[in-house]
Amino acid sequence: MPDEFLPIARPDLTEDEIEAVVDTLRSGWLTYGPKTQRFEAEFAALTGTKHAIAVGSCTAGMHLALLAAGIGPGDEVITSTLTFCATVNVILHTGATPVLADVRHDDLNLDPEDVARRITPRTRAVMPVHYAGQPCRMDEINALARQYNLRVIEDAAHAAGSRYRERPVGGLSDASVFSFYAIKNMTTGQGGMVTTDDDALAEQVRLLRNHGLDSNAWNRYAATGSPFYSVLAPGFNYGMTDLQAAIGLNQLHRLQENNRRRAELAARYTERLSALPAIETPTLRPETGMNWHLYAIRLHGLNISRDAAIDTLKQHGIGTAVHFLPVHLHPYYRERFGFQRGDYPVAEDAFERLISLPLFPLMTETDIDRVCTALEAIVAQNQA
Repeated sequence: MPDEFLPIARPDLTEDEIEAVVDTLRSGWLTYGPKTQRFEAEFAALTGTKHAIAVGSCTAGMHLALLAAGIGPGDEVITSTLTFCATVNVILHTGATPVLADVRHDDLNLDPEDVARRITPRTRAVMPVHYAGQPCRMDEINALARQYNLRVIEDAAHAAGSRYRERPVGGLSDASVFSFYAIKNMTTGQGGMVTTDDDALAEQVRLLRNHGLDSNAWNRYAATGSPFYSVLAPGFNYGMTDLQAAIGLNQLHRLQENNRRRAELAARYTERLSALPAIETPTLRPETGMNWHLYAIRLHGLNISRDAAIDTLKQHGIGTAVHFLPVHLHPYYRERFGFQRGDYPVAEDAFERLISLPLFPLMTETDIDRVCTALEAIVAQNQA
């Protein structure tokens, strides 16, 4: 058996990131400051948006974007059931009610037809989730938003560098929110970014990000700053530090290169695994440019469970994950909202068969072949 464990993901950090952090430490400016502002400007350029607002996490960004869009008690927000719990939690934190919708079988993204069925007079927003980095069907979702006067806030946690109809994710709706968690395509350790072309929404996100202080408060300790500030709203401590931004700037400069590498590795997976009828490889829609945050397969026609297959891969020294247990099956949401098994059949069927395989730029072709060889053995030994 192989000695070295192959994890599901590993951050790609270089000496450039280390030197950038050391430079920031020596600068004496550790919190929100010039490097964070430069990071915001360069990320806005990447997404082709007027505004990019750095925050402490994607969760914080989604919370702020919803609040800035006017979402609150009495409102309903529709989102996917096949997502991480943060997507739903931020809706609850605004006082609004999350309404879950099912996904499409091909790409596991939000199904616009199911969204349409769940719109009520209380619906105020839709939160599409770009599953695994492949953009949702934004034309259909934006059409529904125009028809019913809804806001669209994208959970783009997986989608840094992805494209939809040749346009970068980030400027496709009212706002998009990205994650820079440790295993994302680019990382700041923790952190996130809100992008938008809406001046009023951006102003409100900036205000709420920093305790509700006015816009001049960030440099109040600098030689050119003023020690006086005004609180304009009861905000949050949701800012990004210059230490994080220093890492993020270097990661951003390598994002396209790393995404290309991910695509090469994903293609090698597909080449090997598409020969196995028991393994359904990811579907890439032609109008999307995917960053390959995840490579999620689905098993079928085997006399071994998904969980047993994961255990077998682990015995081969291969790490995996499952993205995700549908929200409506978690105890808290099931008990609070009365969800039942069978409510979202496409997501449930996918969950029972999903395995996310290792995928990160530091992997080699040999690593991919190792995973595929293990899967081929599992299939050969467990044909139904």
